[in-house]
Order: sequence, then structure tokens, then C-alpha cells
Amino acid sequence: MDVQQRIINFVTRSNWILFAGTSIAGFVIFSKSVALGIVFGGLLVTINFHLLAKTLKRALTPPHLTSHNVVLAKYYLRFLISGFIIFLLIAGHIVHPVGLVIGLSIVVFSIMLATICEVKKLLFKEAV
Repeated sequence: MDVQQRIINFVTRSNWILFAGTSIAGFVIFSKSVALGIVFGGLLVTINFHLLAKTLKRALTPPHLTSHNVVLAKYYLRFLISGFIIFLLIAGHIVHPVGLVIGLSIVVFSIMLATICEVKKLLFKEAV
């Protein structure tokens, strides 16, 4: 398996693992509104990541290559819908903003974790 596919698989799996772990920890450690922020933020960003991966895979896989304008339009539509959902969650006092930021950071943490693992593999591979 090539490096890019291995990283994508790792990030996809770790998104759901981090989402589950932070959600459970949120309900154990924090108040209900912070925990709900973690859940809604994590769910929103994880679903967006999967939809983006699906859009890019369809757009870049021959023989049905999609115009970059279509990809950008889908990206900005998802961005606007996500912003509207975040607005509703905060304005309706359903979630605490700190919990939402923690939840929205799940994909960033999983990408950082994947990067650290790949760099570690490269360093130890060269050391042998």
C-alpha cells in the first residue's frame, strides 16, 4: 500500500476513534453543553472529511474526471452549510463554544497523529 493511501486510511479510522474517545471523555469530565459541543463538532468535521474525500476521489479518478469548479462548488456549499449549523448550535445555546472547538479539532489531531507516525516510520526505516 502506498504512503498516501495508508495515511488516508489511518486518518479515516483515527477520526472515528478520536471522536468516540473525546465524546465519552466529554460526558465524563465536562458539563452537558461542553460534551454536546464535542459530539456535534466531532460529528460535523468527521462527516465533512468523509464527504471531501469522496468528492475528491470521484473527481480525480478516471474516466469521469470532474471540473475543478464542481469540486470547489461542493466544497463551498459544505462550508456554508457547516457554518450555518455551527451558528444554529451556538446561537441556540445547544452547545458550549469550547466543546465545539474541541470537537472541530478532531480531524486536525488525527492528521497530526498520522504525520507523526509516518515520520517515525521514515526515521526508523533509515536507521536500520
